[in-house]
Amino acid sequence: MSLTLAEVEHIAELARLALSDQEKARFCEQLSDILEYAARLQALDTTSIPPTASVLPERSVLRADEAHPGLPVQELLRNAPKIEAGQFCVPPVLELD
Repeated sequence: MSLTLAEVEHIAELARLALSDQEKARFCEQLSDILEYAARLQALDTTSIPPTASVLPERSVLRADEAHPGLPVQELLRNAPKIEAGQFCVPPVLELD
């Protein structure tokens, strides 16, 4: 599958990347190669291979999850610089153009 320059520009816009014309051309080629490789993998016959989530044996080195009581809301919000409706009020992280 070959990507067009317009598709690469659209992907860059979604990722909020400012690319030069040279970068767009390079990424067009690289992303097209990646998609073609994924298509080749998709075409492989894997019907005789049992599905697995991992090749490693199932075991956990972590402790079991146990529920514990949480802190009261007032204690959690005690050091918050700004509170609104019983919640932390923080400035926006992303601003859309």
